[in-house]
Amino acid sequence: MKPDYIVLGTNDMEASVRFYEALFEKTDLAIVHATDRMTFWQSGNHGEDFAFAVAKPFDGQPATTGNGSMIGFSAASPEEVKSLHKRVIELGGFCEGEPGQRGPRFSAYARDLDGNKIAFFV
Repeated sequence: MKPDYIVLGTNDMEASVRFYEALFEKTDLAIVHATDRMTFWQSGNHGEDFAFAVAKPFDGQPATTGNGSMIGFSAASPEEVKSLHKRVIELGGFCEGEPGQRGPRFSAYARDLDGNKIAFFV
């Protein structure tokens, strides 16, 4: 088994799509499908497809963050980790851990506009 896709909940689809489009602008993730309820980005440049999506919850209730939940995006270099983390802050997200060496990995942590925790690492 391997991870195939990640979906994060949002309460403001337009703001979330703008946030992630701007965050992903220098990556190989691109929107491949969008509806009023869900937007998908996909990458196939690593030999395997990966999909990421933001969605309004199916049950119609407000999107909330999962305490202890986090998604991680691998980066090509420490400089890319720093750049992506900085971009999250510029886009209105907030810091959950400055870029730095943590054990064997260089990583940084942030939260998106809905409070979902994301990590960047190399």
